[in-house]
Amino acid sequence: MNRFLVSAGLVAISAAALESATADDSTGPKYWSVGATLRGFYDDNYDIGTSSRGSAGIEFLPTVSFHVPLQSTDIGLRYTYGLYYYEDRQEIGVDSIDQTHQLDLWVDHAFNENWKGKVTDTFAVGQEPELLSPNPVTAVATPFRVDGNNLSNHGALSLDTFWTRQFSTTLTYNNGWYDYDNSGAMLTPGGLIMNGNNSGPSLAGLLDRIEESVALDLKWHVSLDTVAFVGYSFAWVNYTANEPIATVPLRGSTFTYHSSDRDSLTHYAYLGLQEDFTPNLTATIRAGGAYTDAYADPLYPSASLSPYADLSLEYTYLPGSYVQFGFTQDISSTDQIDPTTSGSTTGGITQYAENSVLYLDVNHRITSKLMATLIGRVQYTTYQGGLANTDETTDYGLGINLSYQFNNHFSVDAGYNYDNVVSDIAGYSYTRNRVYLGLTAVY
Repeated sequence: MNRFLVSAGLVAISAAALESATADDSTGPKYWSVGATLRGFYDDNYDIGTSSRGSAGIEFLPTVSFHVPLQSTDIGLRYTYGLYYYEDRQEIGVDSIDQTHQLDLWVDHAFNENWKGKVTDTFAVGQEPELLSPNPVTAVATPFRVDGNNLSNHGALSLDTFWTRQFSTTLTYNNGWYDYDNSGAMLTPGGLIMNGNNSGPSLAGLLDRIEESVALDLKWHVSLDTVAFVGYSFAWVNYTANEPIATVPLRGSTFTYHSSDRDSLTHYAYLGLQEDFTPNLTATIRAGGAYTDAYADPLYPSASLSPYADLSLEYTYLPGSYVQFGFTQDISSTDQIDPTTSGSTTGGITQYAENSVLYLDVNHRITSKLMATLIGRVQYTTYQGGLANTDETTDYGLGINLSYQFNNHFSVDAGYNYDNVVSDIAGYSYTRNRVYLGLTAVY
């Protein structure tokens, strides 16, 4: 499922490099691969603001990957560097270069026929939300490009155990870490929060955090094609910036919220079914509820129930051609914070968001060398607490790519990306269009 717009360049070159690294070679297995993509692009709203500044530019994406399949262990490592030049930024006298880094690591190991473990990790430095939050089925907290060297790391551990032929368990641990460049907000003697020359909290104060979860699924293998399961997950979010994020009047004085006042715990319970209808058609359904305790809010702690769902369907209709469709319902962090001051039950600040995410990924091999890809995603968000409590935001994303592979080493591609955020929150809505044309070389 992890194919959604990490950026069109990262997807294209990573996939090509991995395919080259794992391809059969008459002289023996090849454990490494290097490659690069060079593209020209136009972005009509790279600044994401009322000015809607557009720019032509060039992107350069070199990558190197290692893949070592052993008898019971599979190890992979891939690094991709991104260099983005914006012509418009040079013309207005600001830094015209963005740089990104992405490091992927995975280790699969079979201890024996009944015990299998997996470790994955992705570290990223960048500006685009799809790079900082690479999982397409989960919500993004800030659905637009953010200047600076913003950091994120997503790690996961899993252990699959077959206790009998019909009963197995899956134990997982996930960790997400975020650190935004925009930081350093302070409370002035006059009681205002200032972030440099701007009023209000910093993005780091709102979103620097560690997200962790532990889950256990109990699985009953009804048949070779059907698996039913019941599961429980415990998740917690700790905000780490230790900065002021909001002020509210309180008993004739002013109370200041800080980053850690948004810490929360969530319990998930769910039922699930995995069904292989045919060798080409599979579906997974996971549905239940979530109980979230925003215990750290010193003025208005709250607890709430919300639905939880993760549904996916994959159909391979031709060799090299497939459709993936899915839906998730969950809670997430948000960059919204504005407090209410009436003492209502909606709470003093916006504590978190509830999100519904619908996604579609279509890959169609037109010929043996020509591939077309369409990726669509819609995120619908409502907010818990604060002035945004009754507001709604819908984030629409569309990516279209056409690639032609001349041989095992060279390919060209062209594409279009569309983003549209429609929100009740003043100043939050925007549209963005990006087009690109490029060449990829892999060895």
